[in-house]
Amino acid sequence: MLLLRDVEADDLALALVLEGHSRAEAARNRGMDRPTLRDWVIRYNEQGIAGLSDRPHGGGASPKLSVEEKAQLAAWVRQGSDIAEDGVVRWRLRDLRDQILARFFVPMHERSVGRLLKTLMFSHISARPRHPQADAAAQEAHKKTSPTWLLPSFPLPHKASRSSCGGRTRLVLVNKAA
Repeated sequence: MLLLRDVEADDLALALVLEGHSRAEAARNRGMDRPTLRDWVIRYNEQGIAGLSDRPHGGGASPKLSVEEKAQLAAWVRQGSDIAEDGVVRWRLRDLRDQILARFFVPMHERSVGRLLKTLMFSHISARPRHPQADAAAQEAHKKTSPTWLLPSFPLPHKASRSSCGGRTRLVLVNKAA
């Protein structure tokens, strides 16, 4: 029989069960749930003291893309899209998702692509796309010949007063002769 002095402080509830106390009483005494204590008892009965040590966690799902594929995705985003090759003016999450599926045969959701880009240190802010046939010289010439805007010909509204009702207040002349 396991004695109380052979068990660490964390395993006192199990020791109380082994000494003959009920599981409910031992769990209440150590401030834990009875199902947790039941799991500990089962692990102890199957594996002994070694069964009470922490088990390694799974760590979640394995990544869908390899390191090389992530590097290729980052290169696509840095280079930008080519309308002739990719068929889009700029990359959107859905476009990258389709590109990943076509090149790597990995189905992903748009949100997953967004999270992946965030882990690759990309921001969701992107530059405004430019038309591939845009003429920069013509745009600059147009900017220089555009008329400058003048002040409006109508009067600007007055600033609001500090009255409590929110509307404008009028000066009222008071007859001081009374």
